[in-house]
Amino acid sequence: MVRVVRYVTKGGKDYFDEWLQDQDAETKARVQTRIDRIELGNFGDHKGVGDGVFELRIDCGPGYRVYYGLDNETLVILLCGGTKKQQARTINEPLIKCDSGMQGKASRS
Repeated sequence: MVRVVRYVTKGGKDYFDEWLQDQDAETKARVQTRIDRIELGNFGDHKGVGDGVFELRIDCGPGYRVYYGLDNETLVILLCGGTKKQQARTINEPLIKCDSGMQGKASRS
């Protein structure tokens, strides 16, 4: 089993949750389904985007992306989300947010 948590900054900001709450019910359900599959060890369509950050590609709507880091083989840290159209900008956000060595804390997903 893989444990999935959300990255929360020292100031208490959860970028992933903020993004997810802005999505419609269907998108939230699809994202949660992918997270559930990760917990079972099935990452599905994903790839590395650099500096230890990976993206889950969710083929619905505008092409949703969920960005995450791995602390070890059994811990996934959700960073933020976006769409394929926002990809170039969104990819830099988790890299910058985690550049400080993940100094925030992880909270349960």
